[in-house]
Amino acid sequence: MRVVAVIPARYRSSRLQGKPLADICGRPMIWWVYSRVKKACGIDAVYVATDSEKIRETCADYKIACLLTSDKHPTSTQRLYEVAQKIPADVYICVNGDEPLIDPKTVEQIIPSPDKPFFAANLMTKIDSPVQAMDDTNIKVVTDTDGNALFMSRSPIPHPKSSIHFDYYKHLGVLAYSKAALQFFAETPKGQVESIEDINELRFIEHGKKLKMIPVQAQTLSVDTPKDLDYVRRVIKEKLETGEWAL
Repeated sequence: MRVVAVIPARYRSSRLQGKPLADICGRPMIWWVYSRVKKACGIDAVYVATDSEKIRETCADYKIACLLTSDKHPTSTQRLYEVAQKIPADVYICVNGDEPLIDPKTVEQIIPSPDKPFFAANLMTKIDSPVQAMDDTNIKVVTDTDGNALFMSRSPIPHPKSSIHFDYYKHLGVLAYSKAALQFFAETPKGQVESIEDINELRFIEHGKKLKMIPVQAQTLSVDTPKDLDYVRRVIKEKLETGEWAL
């Protein structure tokens, strides 16, 4: 089974433009994400996929494998599908380009064991504070008894009407797809709920496709704001100083 990891990196972010190139301890953010994913076992190749010449040039400077993709893709999943049409694989792992703290062992947990004609999965982790549960940049998820996603929302779900004895979970920016799953996403129009919530993965749920949610223990952060960027800079600086990470 051939597994390829793809890191979508868009320059024109609405919240933090150019964030894949943001400096973190002397290296661009995209270098940190790429370096972390490269350490994951079970992945045969890692590529950055971008619509930005600036990001492509930076990747070339750091000898990062990079594919220049169309600037017409409305979602990272459709950018991933373009890559899948050029790079053969059985499974495509998507790791968002704004996850510089991602643990390689976390990425490994989404790699499937059996081959499947249609495969789509997403990592999720337990939310450990009410602030995270209320933050609409954290996408909350509820699952059925088999671990498939029932719904995703930027609002806290489920609502604690009859009980408070449950855990909130949020999705992580690590997903896995077969090529068939990517093709389905690319060829299926956006549904009403996806349009309202602005959550790509709802396209599978709205159209009756299974999206396997895999629970993991993870301390990571998607960099969406300058405040997030300051936080990951402090964390990585500390890891470098203690020798936990190395350049």
